[in-house]
Amino acid sequence: MRKMLNVLYVTNPDAFLAKEGENLVVKVYDEEVFRTPIHYLEGLVTFGYKGASPALLGLCVERGVSLSFLNEHGKFLARVSGPVKGNVLLRRKQYRIADSSTDSTKIASRFIIGKVANCRTVIRRFMSDHADKCETKDTESVRNELAASVVRLNRASSLEEIRGIEGEMAKYYFSVFDDMIVSQKESFFMRGRSRRPPLDNVNALLSFLYTMLAHETKSALETVGLDPYVGFLHRDRPGRAGLSLDLMEEFRPYLVDRLVLSMINRRQIDWDGFITKESGGVIMKDKARKAVLEAWQSRKREEITHPLLDEKIPLGLLPYAQALLLSRYLRGDLDDYPPFIWK
Repeated sequence: MRKMLNVLYVTNPDAFLAKEGENLVVKVYDEEVFRTPIHYLEGLVTFGYKGASPALLGLCVERGVSLSFLNEHGKFLARVSGPVKGNVLLRRKQYRIADSSTDSTKIASRFIIGKVANCRTVIRRFMSDHADKCETKDTESVRNELAASVVRLNRASSLEEIRGIEGEMAKYYFSVFDDMIVSQKESFFMRGRSRRPPLDNVNALLSFLYTMLAHETKSALETVGLDPYVGFLHRDRPGRAGLSLDLMEEFRPYLVDRLVLSMINRRQIDWDGFITKESGGVIMKDKARKAVLEAWQSRKREEITHPLLDEKIPLGLLPYAQALLLSRYLRGDLDDYPPFIWK
């Protein structure tokens, strides 16, 4: 298991990344604004970047530090990393299972069972904390539907059936998401999930953090030797990290949705951090992006006792713990893949 992931996010679009000795140096208009030894980092993520020196790219590859480039809206552009040192036998097993509809269906159902169970817990925790502010009848009904879908997922016989159940449950879940927003309702509301582009502030927050989560799961899968591009539920598509999208499903409610609700309800972010473009799409300003990234990093440092491993680990290591369990299942060391389910 690797140490706690230490990711540096560079949000200033005028920043240039350079190498001096064994240090990463961030400069804005040729003035140094940040410096750190490269061995302190495991990842770099830049937004709307001006560039990075070839010397820094070489240092990152040599030291095993991944460098990801995103545009100012959080859209992934490119990633630089060193050679992948995956276990060839593990990857061959992964490819064989991905080619089997029956085997893929079994694993895919586990990812979505974890997602649905954790969505249900998000609602249950909210009802417990804000019983006087929620629409009890609607939220209780959705909780019951989510619980019933777990049984259906266990019996699912095809990937198409799993996708159908997941889509249906997502509509139920997001139909009460707005009820769980109890502060700043004039600026933060959800009338449904929208992605490309997000059409309100809440969807902009969700989409941005889902992008961050996808980076975490991709890195975790590479760490344990799996191919993040060959998924079981999300099938092969050029440039799409299918297995990374598979694995992140069970973490969306616990790591992202709960953080978004918390930031809004605790007024850790406000309306003036967002811009609505002429097309109707909503993007975050640099101020809001920094606040969200700080909250994300703080969230990853919190600790939890893993329900299966029975060990205390930082939340930032949850993707790595689950990637490790997935690799053990594929090797045949476990009878089934146990998704992360928050109690």
